[in-house]
Amino acid sequence: MTATDTGATARGTGDRLAELFTATRGAGRAALVGYLPAGYPTAERSARAYAALLDSGCDLVEVGVPYSDPVIDGPVIQAASDTARGNGFRLSDLFGLVEGIAARGGRAVVMTYINPVLSYGMDRFARDLAAAGGLGVITPDLIVDEADEWLAAADRHGIDPIFLVAPASSAERIARTAQHTRGFLYAASTMGVTGARDQVSSAAPELVTRCRALTDLPIGVGLGVRTGAQAAEIARFADAVIVGSAFTSMAGAGDAAEADAALAGLAAELADGVRIAAAAAAPSAGSAVGDRS
Repeated sequence: MTATDTGATARGTGDRLAELFTATRGAGRAALVGYLPAGYPTAERSARAYAALLDSGCDLVEVGVPYSDPVIDGPVIQAASDTARGNGFRLSDLFGLVEGIAARGGRAVVMTYINPVLSYGMDRFARDLAAAGGLGVITPDLIVDEADEWLAAADRHGIDPIFLVAPASSAERIARTAQHTRGFLYAASTMGVTGARDQVSSAAPELVTRCRALTDLPIGVGLGVRTGAQAAEIARFADAVIVGSAFTSMAGAGDAAEADAALAGLAAELADGVRIAAAAAAPSAGSAVGDRS
């Protein structure tokens, strides 16, 4: 898989996530995106957890594929993925979860390392995800230089391919990655693994500025959001705030009702933070900050 000039044709179908960002920009606020590992702690509780996020203020959910070697995930998400896999979650179960989210009017993208997609079959994966109502796929370990086959499959089935950049990425690398991305550009604001943090990375505003100079895509930046105050801080210069480890740490705590209540409470706090930022100053068009922490 080598990205050539023909790989750029994957942009031909148009962004499926564009409607979301058009709506949130029109409302003068950032979007809130919540990440959870699929099937954690069980398939039934996982479906309830995504519903709790969507009902309590998340505009989009990021459905993580549990994987045996999650190289950018911190201990919270690693442990949750191990639990989901140990409880019998398989990749084929992913599509039912996404279908359930779409059936209730929710929006979903999938986050997955590329090996499960290769094993399932790239075209088959894109086809089945599109049929389930999924909008896009984040592939943290796939670079655009090696993504022609995936870009072609995503294009055929109308799936937004979402790639990552980092603080160490050169201007050339950011521009090349953005050229092959749809939906939003995911920019990790730290070089480490995911995990909730006490402070938002100081690299985030600079990285967004660098990306914004090279693309008009929304930009996802992150790793670390866990409070409404942090969400407000990011939303002042972003179109979306994505939260992961903070939600994941709650999803398996206590019984299902307790976990749902905790998830709903945090989602509501974060949604309030996003709206507080909007009241202070509308985010600049063309940027999105995310955190699958």
